[in-house]
Amino acid sequence: MKNRIHYNSPVILTYTIISFIALGLGYVSDHQITRMLFSVYRSSMADPLFYFRLLGHAIGHIDWRHYASNFMMLLIIGPILEEKYGSKRLFSMMVITALVTGVLNLLLFETALLGASGVVFMLILLSSFVNTEKGKIPLTFILVIIIYIGGEIFNAVMIQDNISRLTHIVGGICGGVFGYGLYNGGTNSKIEQNY
Repeated sequence: MKNRIHYNSPVILTYTIISFIALGLGYVSDHQITRMLFSVYRSSMADPLFYFRLLGHAIGHIDWRHYASNFMMLLIIGPILEEKYGSKRLFSMMVITALVTGVLNLLLFETALLGASGVVFMLILLSSFVNTEKGKIPLTFILVIIIYIGGEIFNAVMIQDNISRLTHIVGGICGGVFGYGLYNGGTNSKIEQNY
């Protein structure tokens, strides 16, 4: 049985495990570790953890429900995209998305940001470019923009809650930019994995 289980998506599975560990650390520390390492917020740039938090916020989650809602979607579409684009390329896209959403949160808001939802929305938009023909705009891409990004814009205007709609929108934009760039760059055919 042990030899039959395959670590089929190293980036996605490792991200899932690290975030689960971070969630556990948050619970046992009454969320102090989550705030110290896995949330991005305005603080002194002289603090070395400031720079870690620019990416670390995409690892942290406030509770099990928050974690499960992000990683259920990530585990469904992430392995397909990791196989398509390769581990190194997907990891780079995830890091860029986390950095962009972290920096924008610092510039535009005075609240803390944490969670993988920006990365999840990036993957959702990126997935709409799988199996498309060069020179054509995928209908799935248009529908995903309308449903997911349009929904987030509507919710940002109509609903007052603690969900960072901007992170979802920016994550989706990152996914669209990555997908369009890779698609037009001639890399839409299956890419060999680089582990």
